[in-house]
Amino acid sequence: MLKGHVETFLKRTLYEIASKYGFTIAHMEIGKDDHIHLLVSALPELSGTNIMRWLKEISAWQLFRECPELQTSHRKKQDCHLWSPSYYVESIGTVNEQAVAKYIDDQRRKEVNLE
Repeated sequence: MLKGHVETFLKRTLYEIASKYGFTIAHMEIGKDDHIHLLVSALPELSGTNIMRWLKEISAWQLFRECPELQTSHRKKQDCHLWSPSYYVESIGTVNEQAVAKYIDDQRRKEVNLE
């Protein structure tokens, strides 16, 4: 589902959301199972919960508008919800930033090796 034009549009949309709300997406990887890993840099006053809400709600709305075929496929599967309600957020220091970026990169490598 998140391939080609849809993937390109989604990435651009996520970066635009980050810019609008004052945080940075330092690293992004979209896996073949439509699982997205993000490394986000934000000031402490921006909560992880709000960041995820903005990313999920706004990107879903814009993707459904840009790619109406997603609405059709997701109405049948998930009551027209694009994203799962779950997510994982962890606060890290600069020391761990490289380790998290490496983990995100490794997820893509593992998928390529499994194919």
